Amino acid sequence: MNKQSVQDAKPNKGAKSKKAKGNQTKATKNVLIVGVGGQGVIMISKVLALLCQTQGYQVKQSEVHGMAKRGGGVFSHVRFGEEVWSPTIPMGEADILIALEWAEGLRWLPFLKPDTGIFIADTQQIVPPFACLNRKVGAQTAYATETPKEILSKVADGYALDAGGFAEELGNARAANTILLGALSASLDFENEDWLKIIAKFVPKGSKEINERAFKKGSDWIKKVRANPEEMLLDAPQPVIPVMPEGDVEISLDIIEEWCKSCDICVRLCPERCLEFNELQIVRLKDADACTGCRLCEWLCPDFAITVNRTPVSDNKESA
Repeated sequence: MNKQSVQDAKPNKGAKSKKAKGNQTKATKNVLIVGVGGQGVIMISKVLALLCQTQGYQVKQSEVHGMAKRGGGVFSHVRFGEEVWSPTIPMGEADILIALEWAEGLRWLPFLKPDTGIFIADTQQIVPPFACLNRKVGAQTAYATETPKEILSKVADGYALDAGGFAEELGNARAANTILLGALSASLDFENEDWLKIIAKFVPKGSKEINERAFKKGSDWIKKVRANPEEMLLDAPQPVIPVMPEGDVEISLDIIEEWCKSCDICVRLCPERCLEFNELQIVRLKDADACTGCRLCEWLCPDFAITVNRTPVSDNKESA
């Protein structure tokens, strides 16, 4: 069931800083954040909303996230300015569209302002179950095929980045949403130190340093490609349609036990019913022969705890 929350906050007395006297106060600013369950859409929207409040703006926020734990779509509207009336952004009126997942970003493009809107999208692909009805070896999923080059040519100001890959390079795949916050910061008139103070309130204990590095990575990346636009598509890989390898494959699962929260999503949604919990309520592969390597468990895990390895048998023989 979808849920909607609306935050109506007036500027705190004395909180209006020099930022509240800048260009951002001349009109309400509309930021739309979209993705799928577990990516951190709500975290990004709450960081932005609280930051705007501390800078002296009136803020309204609305969100829908009912099926988030089942890999469903999640979106959040954040509107801020001197005076804001409605909590939702009309179609074609989003100043900035932040997409944490590639196909979700494409789905919400009609909400972006056609002449001035800024599109910032992670090229990460989280394929929904209904796109994987055929799980046989060699089967192809029904997923969006548009490339960054095709989409960015249709928007006024667009950026496609591999935020998930950047986060893995930093040592924490879950910091991808903070990288996107850094990218967003380059289009809003707030100081980096103000962003980082708010981010510290929402990230897990002990992860402050990695999130500061992730924020800087996103901010620096945007600055780099704005100075040299031709570098952007080199950094943003073309979306690859997940395809099962042809021929015989050996399937194995890597489980990061400390990341597994026993949410039961992978166990319940495994089409072949080949997953179960161990005595510590950590997921494990109970029937390797039944596993087809469809990767649904990997795509749907909100905590990136599962990696499915599909190694062609011929490769194993050659290496031996």
